[in-house]
Amino acid sequence: MQALGARIRGGDLGALPVISGLIVIWGVFQALNPVFLSSTNLVNLTMQCASIGTIALGIVLVLLLGEIDLSVGSVSGLAGAVLAVTFVQAGWPLVFALLAALAAGAAVGALYGLLFTRFGLPSFVITLAGLLGVLGAQLWVLGETGSINLPFDSWIVQFAQQMFLPTWLSYLLVALTVAAYALSLRRRARRRAAADLVSQSGVEISIRTGLLLVVLSGATWYLNLSRGVGVMFVFFLALVVATHLVLSRTRWGRAVYAVGGSVEAARRAGIRVERIYLSVFTLCTTLAAVGGILAAARLAAANQSSGTGDINLNAIAAAVIGGVSLFGGRGTAFAALLGVIVIQSISSGLTLLNLDSSVRFVVTGVVLVLAVIVDSLSRRTRAAVGRA
Repeated sequence: MQALGARIRGGDLGALPVISGLIVIWGVFQALNPVFLSSTNLVNLTMQCASIGTIALGIVLVLLLGEIDLSVGSVSGLAGAVLAVTFVQAGWPLVFALLAALAAGAAVGALYGLLFTRFGLPSFVITLAGLLGVLGAQLWVLGETGSINLPFDSWIVQFAQQMFLPTWLSYLLVALTVAAYALSLRRRARRRAAADLVSQSGVEISIRTGLLLVVLSGATWYLNLSRGVGVMFVFFLALVVATHLVLSRTRWGRAVYAVGGSVEAARRAGIRVERIYLSVFTLCTTLAAVGGILAAARLAAANQSSGTGDINLNAIAAAVIGGVSLFGGRGTAFAALLGVIVIQSISSGLTLLNLDSSVRFVVTGVVLVLAVIVDSLSRRTRAAVGRA
């Protein structure tokens, strides 16, 4: 606990601001409309988080480098269009149609990476041009039809709309997750102790594990009062955990943080900076394609408006609100999860209150500004104590 207090005083706030903000948001909306925290509404909220959250996960990777991708909404729309055209009109097997959609997204990101590393174009300009170009490609792929419905009995639509975990399986996943978390903490504590570094005590590990067990078990029980835990939401959570492990446990992940912290220092340390940029841009648009596939499957259609509207801005806002620094080098994959829950909570709460969408845009914008202010202040505090 002393280490936690020291990190907070040093400007390392972690997820504390966004969790505090989420509690306030939920409390306000619950007071205004008791339906907000009902199990039925929360099940709907989790299902709505999956597609936008997956897109935001790609934004997290790009922001860790101190760059930006403004075209993820258009890329998600293109992936949905490719899926619909190949699966419905061309009659391809679903597996090949999904691979084609993912390949389209990856190709866009690879092109961004090449333009960035070869010609030194700013990512803002590249992806802004990509936003327009990919949108044009989406309209061309859809053709004159403009809208293509996915079969309701297809596996991908069932996955996004009607697949929920059995009650026993949801609790089993909770138990396995908590066990894996406890094992990870103990291994980390042993490694730090062996290196004569400050490590977490057994009591602190037990408290953290117990809190996680209570939170996950309680959330699972409450969701099971309605339809349960959606398979699509579990898929999104699995992507978040996998991305977190890659960022925190692999050489590539450490290189991403290093490049985001200082490009020149990373280059002098022997990191192939160009490869990191290329791989991150490719992963970002690939995740955007996955999000577009999930969105098309949930809607059971792909049309000219897929990926447009506020999808692009919400994905970027979710990553920033979740705690990823705009200055690069700081943040975790869990920022996408926390941020998208905040975004969708605002949207769901205002919808239940029958307020105009203009209010939602204003509230989301205010929350985004507050998140950036917190990031800027914490960065200034870290610089003051020599931890920037």
